[in-house]
Amino acid sequence: MDKATCPPSCGTGDEKEDPGAAPYGNFINYYTFNPPENRLSLVPATLLHELGYSDDEATLILDVGCNSGELSVAFYKHLVPQSEGNQRRGKVHLLGFDLDESLVQRAQQTNPLQDSITFITLDITENTEQLKVYLSEHGCSRFHLCLCLAVTMWVHLNHGDTGLTQLLSRLASISQHLLLEAQPWKCYRSAARRLRKLGRSDFDHFKTLKIRGDMADHAREHLEKHCGMELIQSFGSTAWDRKLLLFRRK
Repeated sequence: MDKATCPPSCGTGDEKEDPGAAPYGNFINYYTFNPPENRLSLVPATLLHELGYSDDEATLILDVGCNSGELSVAFYKHLVPQSEGNQRRGKVHLLGFDLDESLVQRAQQTNPLQDSITFITLDITENTEQLKVYLSEHGCSRFHLCLCLAVTMWVHLNHGDTGLTQLLSRLASISQHLLLEAQPWKCYRSAARRLRKLGRSDFDHFKTLKIRGDMADHAREHLEKHCGMELIQSFGSTAWDRKLLLFRRK
């Protein structure tokens, strides 16, 4: 398999045996093989302005599956330059979460913008109460921008078709804009192969998944037909041949 299009993050297994493997995508060395600039190079630094968010209003960003936080911090700095005269500083807040407590602890310890960026441990397939509390604390009903980057496959493999559609619906319900990067189907096959190579059983749902093929298009269809969102822009594809799609609540 071409590593440029199906990288180590397609694999899975016990990260203690293999630091490039993790059953939920919670890789301990993720940003060594997929550095933040792979995404940031496609996203304009003026994105918040282009979406209509002004410098004098609070803007909330949610990063789903933040891992150890490097992309969260880089994304924030990309959208909110840290110059002293920047009026947007202090107005934009980012909440990143991951189900892996050790990764979240690392993100918290290395966070250089603690007044603006918060990291918490959360499994979005089980509970979103912490997200509602965060929104309430900031006087908002939804996040202005939600980042869901390379997360959908892991929810799909571990929680089935229903888990995938519930994830998309849940994110749409709490977001005004959603930036989505869905792993292509070839990465599902690679993840299953790697699991077998480690002598493990297949993912519980892999063979019974009915949602297959063009995963970005399946996600778009669900968001548009069932979640009241519309695709407003594609930022092209990453070096790993994954589309970055931006949706807006209608």
